[in-house]
Amino acid sequence: MHPKKKPEKPQTLLPGDYYFNEKGLMVFTEKYHLRRGYCCGSGCRHCPYREK
Repeated sequence: MHPKKKPEKPQTLLPGDYYFNEKGLMVFTEKYHLRRGYCCGSGCRHCPYREK
């Protein structure tokens, strides 16, 4: 797992960065996480930094 970093400012959302699941919750995609560049430690479904 990569270390957490405090964001300097909120990241702008781009098309393809998220979708809404069947419960109406926003889910960030792997594309979003890779652009962000670090793991937030929240156990995100599509986190590419999670240890497998």
